[in-house]
Amino acid sequence: MKHAELAAFLKSRRDRIRPSDVGLPGGPRRRVPGLRREEVAQLAGLSADYYTELERGRGAQPSAQVLAALARALRLDGDERDHLFHLADRPVPPATHGPNAHVQPGLLGLLDRLATTPAQVITDLHQTLVQNPLAVALIGRPPVVRGPATSLVYRWFTDPEARTLYPPEDHPHHSRVFVADLQAVAARRGSDTEVARLVAALRRHSAEFAALWDTHDVALRRADHKRIIHPALGLIELDCHSLFSEDGRQRLLWFSAQPGTEGAAQLELLSVIGTQEMTTTTVGADGLERPKP
Repeated sequence: MKHAELAAFLKSRRDRIRPSDVGLPGGPRRRVPGLRREEVAQLAGLSADYYTELERGRGAQPSAQVLAALARALRLDGDERDHLFHLADRPVPPATHGPNAHVQPGLLGLLDRLATTPAQVITDLHQTLVQNPLAVALIGRPPVVRGPATSLVYRWFTDPEARTLYPPEDHPHHSRVFVADLQAVAARRGSDTEVARLVAALRRHSAEFAALWDTHDVALRRADHKRIIHPALGLIELDCHSLFSEDGRQRLLWFSAQPGTEGAAQLELLSVIGTQEMTTTTVGADGLERPKP
């Protein structure tokens, strides 16, 4: 790992970004030309101390998840993102899919402008790429996992914990929608091995998935009405919308509620209490987030 080169590269990319580029207020008292270190850390979901160590050329080798998060926070293009991985001595992941995929600039730019709305960018296999703070406050961060479990669809059918976000009576609906959506993705991707491995793993581990898959129902998940169980606010009824990238590999999801409804009031309250969740995690020596002791 090239500590000094990585540190210099991170600082150079931080210096060129203006707060307004990423939805942050500027203010007259800023002493740095670009973002502050703590702002980059916040955008990447890291602790300020951990990011500072990286910029000082110290600390442990960052994980692929941390590097992908930094690439998004610093708005790196494809070549810059690959360079970041090379400096950290990590294999460069595919640019178009997987949990460390490079977020398409158009979707990332829209996400920056949704500061008052829970929103996130996911892959077509429901692997979370980046979330804004309100999305983290509403639905939480995905677990740090590898393999098929990076897909929410896989976790939905194999891990009961993945279903606790929704009331039990809504589970059959979400199961049908997940499978119909995956059918559409599998057809569009054709002989893609990533999809084939995911479907094969799900058929092995979930009889429910196998039965639904054999119905051959197909429908891309463009919009849905969801009831979400929030630990502080209780049951929240929201509409979930999707905007697809041109190639269909990534989606911008955002949550909204009709004005004057209880859901709209709960979203406003979420914007007040939401940042509290950001202070309950820390980053270990491997660069992965864990709850603070």
